[in-house]
Amino acid sequence: MRRALLGWVWSACVLLSVPVAQAAETGFGSVPGLSLPTRDQLDEVPASVLPPEPLGDPLSTLMSPDEVFFERGAASWYGLALHRRRTASGERFDMNAMTAAHRTLPFGSRVCVHSLVTGKEVLVRINDRGPHTAGRIIDLSRAAALALDLLGTGIKEVALSLPTVTGRACGS
Repeated sequence: MRRALLGWVWSACVLLSVPVAQAAETGFGSVPGLSLPTRDQLDEVPASVLPPEPLGDPLSTLMSPDEVFFERGAASWYGLALHRRRTASGERFDMNAMTAAHRTLPFGSRVCVHSLVTGKEVLVRINDRGPHTAGRIIDLSRAAALALDLLGTGIKEVALSLPTVTGRACGS
């Protein structure tokens, strides 16, 4: 609960464009009577006074229920040329597994990839870094590309969502 309160205080500093160090020293900028609590003071605050922590995945606060997709762009695929080579996560690439490469998502993340052309969706696991070509947001394994009907064209427009954040099953 302390984390939620500290997060709220930090958010207030960002919204008011007050550096956190300055806010702590000067009592929240030039506003008299407002000061940041110390860690010791936060330990003494009864739980009933603190705001409740959000339920579920901490990432769920980043998206409203209407915002299902967090990223849109071009997807490409890779297969035989890199089959059985080591990925950035250290595991061997299997072109027949439902995996993908993304620039920033943590290894092991499950991502729902929705084709904006065919309407098909697949659930993939991030196990590599990439794509290394400008203008693309994800590189899919051959199996994932086949499931999205991506093999013929090679590149398709897709939208990515995190099923753990949206609470929505991939393909529904």
